[in-house]
Amino acid sequence: MAQNQRYFRVLEKAGENGRREDLLLLKHYINGEWRESVSEAPCRDGYNPSTGEVIAKVPQCTIVELDEAVAAAKAAYPAWSQTPVRSRVQILFRMKALLDQHLDELTTLLCREQGKTLPESKGDIAKAIEVTEFACGMPQLMKGESIMNVSSGYDTVLYREPMGVFLGLVPWNFPAMIPHGWMIPLCIAAGNTFVLKAASNCPQSAMRFMELWEEAGLPKGVVNLVTANTADVEHLIKHPDIVGVSFVGSTSVGMEVYRQAAEAGKRVQCLGEAKNHALVLADAHLERTAAGIINAFCGCAGERCMALPVVVAEESIADRLVELLVEMAGKQTLGCAYLPETKLGPLVNARHKESVEKWIAKGIEEGAKVVLDGRNPSVPGYESGFFIGPTILDHVTEEMTVGSQEIFGPVLCIKRVKDFEEGLALMNRNPFANGSVIYTSSGYYGREFAFRTHGGQVGINVGIPVPMCIFGFTGHKKSFIGDLHVMGTDGVRFYTESKNVTSTWFTRETEVKVDTWDGMVADGGTRK
Repeated sequence: MAQNQRYFRVLEKAGENGRREDLLLLKHYINGEWRESVSEAPCRDGYNPSTGEVIAKVPQCTIVELDEAVAAAKAAYPAWSQTPVRSRVQILFRMKALLDQHLDELTTLLCREQGKTLPESKGDIAKAIEVTEFACGMPQLMKGESIMNVSSGYDTVLYREPMGVFLGLVPWNFPAMIPHGWMIPLCIAAGNTFVLKAASNCPQSAMRFMELWEEAGLPKGVVNLVTANTADVEHLIKHPDIVGVSFVGSTSVGMEVYRQAAEAGKRVQCLGEAKNHALVLADAHLERTAAGIINAFCGCAGERCMALPVVVAEESIADRLVELLVEMAGKQTLGCAYLPETKLGPLVNARHKESVEKWIAKGIEEGAKVVLDGRNPSVPGYESGFFIGPTILDHVTEEMTVGSQEIFGPVLCIKRVKDFEEGLALMNRNPFANGSVIYTSSGYYGREFAFRTHGGQVGINVGIPVPMCIFGFTGHKKSFIGDLHVMGTDGVRFYTESKNVTSTWFTRETEVKVDTWDGMVADGGTRK
């Protein structure tokens, strides 16, 4: 843990010879200052998922403190929005360098508070770095369009301008990438200011990022960070000084966020749940396919919206594929997130672990066949951690909720079909459409699948088809609510407003005529 961190106060020191970590009281960040909340509401517990120990107390800010965060962002907006875009991105360049410098520290912090393995946590941070790099190109990304002499003597220029204060509501599964990748870099590079409601389960990564933004030279009030209970988030969503809301979480909550924000006249994007499917055809390379599926359903302990929790296999190869999956899943090393040998880390907390275990029991109750049961694993030295091993349920049918609802854990459901057409139809009936994957050696079926699948992000022999940030994260159906996606050009458009300026010029000698420009006339105006 870095020595200069200011986002917490140590409440209790760990014993010199004990493994127990310091217990931290976390703060919030408003107008360039770290403050302790005056809230009398009970703090939430933040855990180390590998040990099961409480390592942080997370206050729930008062309404007054939330209003202060919005007020700070509003006050910072005029000067920041008028700062030339080339000057704004210099801070992002410095931030990128700081993230590279502190990559190992941030990776370990994320492991300890969220439970991802070292490579997975490094990937979370790396994605935030990737989008920061992309946002450094804002001078190019914000360029508008123009036509000289669009009508005789008239020119039109389209500008992209910042809008005001945006609100970010983020989940616990990617506590670095989502706020400090998907949201903040593009938002502030475009000239807006930001209020982040950090994930209550694991906010430390976002807080450490805030310290680095400050070190990079970000002016006071441009980005503010709070923690809040669910009931008070509505106050932020409806706040009159918030112009837009970006949300990532469950679909049911996203629908409510969208309704509240839209009714208040705000711009809003909501990324929801997923139940991604992969169709495995008989001509697929089964060993390579099985390895890809293992990574896709076990990676990040299944706690990601681009996980691969369902495989739709052609009947002729289903038995062999299941054999390979069970064999490979059994080789996953379950253990402490921040040990190098660990391949599969814990779930985020005890409550979520219990939820995943209930889903496994539900699948068995519904008639699925358990071919690998990851419940109650043995993890020597970490018996109190929130662990579930890889779990595979075979012969899952469409009627079973275990195969249609998001579980968010290392649980794989196998559905069996006769052929490509039956598999594609089954997948397209899925109400969620974040990702959609096919494993095949056939170019014909690969192209047919890409053309006809409902998934927003399609993989052909790629289990986790997450796009690079130059493309948008394009969930469909119940996986996304809104018009403009995160990242890519959609992300730039979400955080900017278009302005058209039409002009004409004349001299004293110009013939006096009634101005004929009305936007509908093909040729108006006369020049001598």
